[in-house]
Amino acid sequence: MSSPLFGVIFDVDGVLVDSYTAHFETWRDCARLHGRDCTEAEFARAFGRTSREVMRETWSPDLTDQQIAAFEDEKEAMYREYIAKDFPAMPGAKSLVAELAAAGIPMAIGSSGPPLNVQAVVDQLNARETIRTVITGADVKIGKPNPEVFLLGAKGMGMPPERCIVLEDAPPGIEAALAAAMKCLGIVSRGRTKPELYRAHAHVTDLTEVSYEMLASLME
Repeated sequence: MSSPLFGVIFDVDGVLVDSYTAHFETWRDCARLHGRDCTEAEFARAFGRTSREVMRETWSPDLTDQQIAAFEDEKEAMYREYIAKDFPAMPGAKSLVAELAAAGIPMAIGSSGPPLNVQAVVDQLNARETIRTVITGADVKIGKPNPEVFLLGAKGMGMPPERCIVLEDAPPGIEAALAAAMKCLGIVSRGRTKPELYRAHAHVTDLTEVSYEMLASLME
């Protein structure tokens, strides 16, 4: 049996789920509960990075791990409640996952998000049996643009990094994919512009524009 031509690593937010509004509103609301504010511009700049990195850089470097963990737990519980009410799947997400699975393409998740958030999305897409390698922010020491999350995803799929294609919507994720020597398809989701994602090898607006043939062409 021949080896698959490539493996696919999906970021989650802005790629598989249109989570921009849910994350912004719950981050802002939770920050306000702690006497802080978060503008949309500040949120957009940090979108795609781990909460702990953002808090240390923009709140205080002296925050304890316990304080950060408590905020993250509170905020992410609010987020999961928000998306459970009306799951905002990205257009084409379910059909692309099904198409790649039928073609025998291994798939992984490479997300900065917390495990419960990521698993909630995988479950909502009915992809637990097709996307078995799931790497989250809890699995890495350093978040994107460090390539660790994608290298772990490639390892989990049993694919060499140079045969992997990352689907990403954020500049830090694109830089992480390039640092891992992977191809990168930029998703111009809400809160992003094509010029911001100029380092990706190609761009689409959402996953309805993506197919096995398109990804195979990108790999070649």
